[in-house]
Amino acid sequence: MTMNTRSILLAGTALFAATGAFAQDLNIQTSFNAGDFSTKYLTEEWLPELEERSDGRITVTLTPNGSVVPARETPEAVAAGVIDGDFTSVNYFSGLEPAYAIMGDLISGYETPEQMLDFCREGGGEAMMQKAADEVTDGEVHVVACGPYSREALVANVPIRTYDDLAGKKIRSPEGLAASVFQAAGASPISIPFSEVFGALEKGIVDAADASAYVNNDATGLHDVAPYPLYPGIHSMPSMQFTVSERIWEDMSAEDQELLRTWWYDAMYAMAEEVGQQDQELAERDDASEEIEVIDWSDEDRMKLRETARTQWEEFAKKSDLAQEALDAHLAYLTEIGLLEAE
Repeated sequence: MTMNTRSILLAGTALFAATGAFAQDLNIQTSFNAGDFSTKYLTEEWLPELEERSDGRITVTLTPNGSVVPARETPEAVAAGVIDGDFTSVNYFSGLEPAYAIMGDLISGYETPEQMLDFCREGGGEAMMQKAADEVTDGEVHVVACGPYSREALVANVPIRTYDDLAGKKIRSPEGLAASVFQAAGASPISIPFSEVFGALEKGIVDAADASAYVNNDATGLHDVAPYPLYPGIHSMPSMQFTVSERIWEDMSAEDQELLRTWWYDAMYAMAEEVGQQDQELAERDDASEEIEVIDWSDEDRMKLRETARTQWEEFAKKSDLAQEALDAHLAYLTEIGLLEAE
């Protein structure tokens, strides 16, 4: 190698180091399954978009739920460098820090995924998610962005047309905040695995089930045994986090950091719109049939459930100082956008 060539290479290396322009091929584990709509949509539509926007400096490989570590262990895996980052429903982490339950799904809080994405992007949600990450990983994980992409529909084999109709109903629900809200509303929450939901509805073991987005419930045939879906949903909107290790984040230029964050939010808003459109089309199709009655609660009934849920948010927030701080951030934003009345 000539001195001139060596000087050019050294100068180029120094420039890359100064600008953070090294190519980043990020291995990101998700909490999506390999065949999920979300996995396919992101892989086909948005991973190429990231590569194009960054001129090839940043590429992402998404791996499915549990492909490297169990979903609940992804924060530690990112911190240890086992994976470069995660794209995970933060409800998995509520056992690590109670604030994750408040940040992961404020049951009956928001009405659209876009509202909660706005909370994350502009209303302090990102900062709260970062505090939770710092609590469990000692600052080794950087939260790039957060928010949900879908609003889950409640499937039911009996009509639940109003808030009062929840009384006495047996509802499949995950343990924790969701179960507490249903119980406070007069229902009887039952914890059963998702794989058993169809059979439980078919046999009448439960009257309704916290399942998934309308499009997913349709695909799995739940409406065949639960022909009274509540849509738009009244309860659940699981929030995701998108993280990378702090080391990787610091290696990026400020331009690429903002590019990655903007790309993720653009992808999530687009996916929320796509899922919402598919949900709406399927709900309209089903409601026009004689086999399915799609139930849409009134604003008054939705507010009743939100106020009931608020009592349970406040109880859960007592579990840690960070959980209380997370709830305070939500309450301020919900009041700002008119979903709660100012006190």
